[in-house]
Amino acid sequence: MLWYPYEQMKTMNVPYHIVDAKGVYLYTDDHKMIDSVSSWWSVIHGYNHPVLNQAIDDQLKHFAHVMLGGLTHDPALRLAEKLKNYLPGDLNYSFFSDSGSVAVEVALKMALQYYMNRNETQRTMVLSLENGYHGDTFKTMEVGDDADYHFVLKAFGPNPHVVHIPTTVAALEEAFDTYHDRLNCCLVEPLLQGAGGMRMYDISFLKRARELCDKYDVLLLFDEIATGFGRTGHRFVSDLVQPDILMLGKALTGGYIGHAVTVANQKVFDGFCDDNPEHAFMHGPTFMGNALACSVALKSIELFENEHYMDKIQRIAEITRREMENFTDSRIEDVRMMGGCVCIEVKDAKTLEGYQQFAYDRGVFARPFLKYLYAMVPYVITEEELVKVLTTMKAWFKTH
Repeated sequence: MLWYPYEQMKTMNVPYHIVDAKGVYLYTDDHKMIDSVSSWWSVIHGYNHPVLNQAIDDQLKHFAHVMLGGLTHDPALRLAEKLKNYLPGDLNYSFFSDSGSVAVEVALKMALQYYMNRNETQRTMVLSLENGYHGDTFKTMEVGDDADYHFVLKAFGPNPHVVHIPTTVAALEEAFDTYHDRLNCCLVEPLLQGAGGMRMYDISFLKRARELCDKYDVLLLFDEIATGFGRTGHRFVSDLVQPDILMLGKALTGGYIGHAVTVANQKVFDGFCDDNPEHAFMHGPTFMGNALACSVALKSIELFENEHYMDKIQRIAEITRREMENFTDSRIEDVRMMGGCVCIEVKDAKTLEGYQQFAYDRGVFARPFLKYLYAMVPYVITEEELVKVLTTMKAWFKTH
């Protein structure tokens, strides 16, 4: 029996059975619907894209996977070189993994060992954000602040090595004043917090975080697994404020294969690369640098560049603002928009009960959670399709 994610199996609704997918559409045996959440924000080019399909087919003629332990191969080498040239500054060193959660685990492990290699053994603390989400593994649950994972606190109590703060400069400065000599890193989802509630905040917070990290020699980590490749309206938030370590996933392969990357700058890499074998970074997922994943990621990035995706995202943002800017209802707490994301936060989660089926009946797949009804559409969506998604969201409040 298949055990589904984020569901109480005893009471869950029967999932929609998908038999085909193309463009922005998912197909059941007798129905089609626009995927308004891009399969958890990853399918930016839509489904069944011929260029991405061809990338998989071409690589399959040679091999599907070769481990990177004692071996290497062109798809991994080419993707690492592409990222070196594509990402800002000296974010040059790519460590691949097989999921976003693992990419964050790698980054946290990297940040801690960076200081252990320097015998700064007091730097065991992580500064992160309230309402943050960084993955489902144990350390990522600790540094995150997602209500769904608070059972960890119940089991073990608060972690004394993690500090959560709101996204205000005052809170940031206070945390650095108090903990700066014990911090190894400051970890954030830059500008847009995803699974913690689609919360958006100002760039001034990140600029001040960069200044404080430089002042106190703390590593700045950007989890751009959700925000990378244009979701905030910026190619990467890292183009605006450069971190020491960057994590990418989800859209990296266009949603084709689970793959992620932790990218370190020169400073971090130099903290491991010396003559002491104990300073080596001891981590190695079996499927890191998977040849199929690297091949499709390369083509995904090419599509993003050559098909002018930032213009597409700007158009999505303009249409979304036009359709949603003045939308109100007494049950709504807030309507938030940024780049390719829109979120309606309601005051009571019960307000959204039944919305998924309501949307399905109107040809839209949606997956609201807690108090949040949101859309993160594929970037290839047409204006007509996008308006349909947004109109469906508004119609729920007008008819219920």
